[in-house]
Amino acid sequence: MDETLPWYRAMPPENRSWIGLVAQAGIAAFTEWFRHPDAPQAISTDVFGTAPRELTRAITLRQTVEMVRTTIEVMESAIEEVAAPGDESVLREALLVYAREIAFATAQVYAQAAEARGAWDARLESLVVNAVLSGEADEGAVSRAAALGWNSPEHVCVVLGTAPDGDSELTVEAIRRAARHAKLQVLTGVLGDRLVVIAGGDDNPLRVAKALIGPYAPGPVVAGPIVPDLLAATRSAQAAAAGLKACSAWQDAPRPVLADDLLPERAIAMDPSAREQLVEEIYRPLEEAGSALLETLSVYLEQASSLEGAARMLFVHPNTVRYRLRRVTDVTGWSPSDVRSAFTLRIALILGRLTNGDPQS
Repeated sequence: MDETLPWYRAMPPENRSWIGLVAQAGIAAFTEWFRHPDAPQAISTDVFGTAPRELTRAITLRQTVEMVRTTIEVMESAIEEVAAPGDESVLREALLVYAREIAFATAQVYAQAAEARGAWDARLESLVVNAVLSGEADEGAVSRAAALGWNSPEHVCVVLGTAPDGDSELTVEAIRRAARHAKLQVLTGVLGDRLVVIAGGDDNPLRVAKALIGPYAPGPVVAGPIVPDLLAATRSAQAAAAGLKACSAWQDAPRPVLADDLLPERAIAMDPSAREQLVEEIYRPLEEAGSALLETLSVYLEQASSLEGAARMLFVHPNTVRYRLRRVTDVTGWSPSDVRSAFTLRIALILGRLTNGDPQS
């Protein structure tokens, strides 16, 4: 091995010593089996038992196959020397059988190691997802995510929906396949009846949700807003959770839907962050833009979205009302002429007045 395997020469002496012991144990096990072929124990019993479990992490499966191949080749080259006259073919056939069993034993060792690592990774991922969803994400969660291959993408959002019935591992694997196809990084898990996905790598939460929606069960799927990193993902998760709770109030909601598109329903459902967002992003900018915009918007909404009716109430020309409503759209991003936007603006006005405590405002 030292002559033919470069990776073996580069290994620390301790690991090379363990590999030597494994090779010796394999040859000794073959000798014992060849002497007593009817023994009940498996051919490959304890061949790999001499090595510590850490060796499977220090040596790859490819390297182990090369080690086994080299050992078998050495044993084959010695058949003419060690076999009794006339028994060379018998010994060669026995070695072939033994090599097959060693190959199965190698696969079993690495399969068990992979299963153990997979189970550990699943628990680690569940801890990270639960920390984000519960608002307990900290540097420890970031470290655990890094151990799972999370490369700290700049754009992160959380997508929530109902988990399908059946094996949750299959659901998680389906999410990962969809994420690979969409070139997204994901941390995912099934928590109760919810399928939670923390996705990174795209600055459009609706596009992220559409890419990952396949494995979700029928029902609403809500995407939280984009946040800069995993530590801030709790904000996105809380918005998505509040949106999922309030989504039943909007029967015609698209699937998937943005948590920010559910702001009025979330506000009515007593979500404090939605109430604050409506006041700070709609009412305050209108208030700062001048009383005319607030008054015009209020009258327009009260007059069943009629330009002429609002103009009569305000004693101005309809074109003035039209201009002011365009200004409302420019300031808030919500158009009073759209039914859904008008509903959002109305809720924002109500909350803003309640916050001010001034019934005349």
